[in-house]
Formats: sequence, C-alpha cells, structure tokens
Amino acid sequence: MFYFLRHGESDDINRNKKIYQGFGVNLLPLSKAGVEQIKAACKDKRLQRADIILSSPYTRAVQTAAILSKELGADIVIETDLHEWLANKNFIYEDEKTAFAYHKAYYENNGKYPDCKDEPWETAEMIKNRVLKVLKKYSHYKKVIVAAHGMMIETVTGCHHPYHAEIIEFEL
Repeated sequence: MFYFLRHGESDDINRNKKIYQGFGVNLLPLSKAGVEQIKAACKDKRLQRADIILSSPYTRAVQTAAILSKELGADIVIETDLHEWLANKNFIYEDEKTAFAYHKAYYENNGKYPDCKDEPWETAEMIKNRVLKVLKKYSHYKKVIVAAHGMMIETVTGCHHPYHAEIIEFEL
C-alpha cells in the first residue's frame, strides 16, 4: 500500500528573492506551520510502521520526508521522477505568467492536449507514467509513504487536490 502525503506548507516569504527565483522556487523550505502540519500527520496510524519513505527532490518534500523519517524511523529514498507537474516537459523553466497559463490549460483540458496539438506542458498521462514507474520499483514493500506534491498526487490517485500534509491511500 502506498500513502501519498502532500508536503507541508512552504515558507514563501523569500519567493522570487535570492536563490528562490525561477526554478529556485523549488528550493523553498517548509514554513513553521508546515513543519507542524507534518509532525501532526506523523501521528496518523496509517503511517506507523512504514517500510520506506519516498520523496520528490524538491526541498519542501525532502524536508517533509526528513521529519517523517525522524518521527517514524523509516529510511528515505529520493526519486527524481516524483517531482511536481512540469509547465515545460523539456525541463526548461517558464516564467510564472506562462506557467500559470499552462496550468490553466492543463485543467481546462483535463490534463490532455487540446485538439491533439503538442504543448510544452506535461500531460496527466505523462505524470502517471513517470510516477507509476517509480512506484512499481517499490511494490514489494508492504507500506510505502510518498512525500510529494498536490497536482501529482491528484493526477495519479484520481482524488481531489490534497491539502498540505493530507494523506491519500493508493494501491497499484
């Protein structure tokens, strides 16, 4: 069984400042409230006795996984394909205005390219394929926690967009 856990709230005070510009926004740490959200989630019985914790490479997810590891006593593995949705599937950074427009197009078109036209953004199918490939590598474990991101969790599980520190159960 997989337990997706959306990262805690990010500390956005330095967003678009210092190293937190462009792709650097993915380096933003958790806020104090975000840390507390994850500590509270650690008390959920579903997460107890986890075999392993998988994490996205983005700081907010890695910090979430670190808190989980400390509290639950499970090892962490960073999996780069557990990253959030990409506004540009070729890993080219898009400015916020463009990224928001692609985000809107993604939802307006249910994660598919309109009129079979190729777009720069990642489709729902692309997200599912990369994440499921990772999960299959760990399917021999009984209980796996996945510290990840809202849009990715929503797309893979078919659930609503999870709140910070919300747990979503998932079976392959």
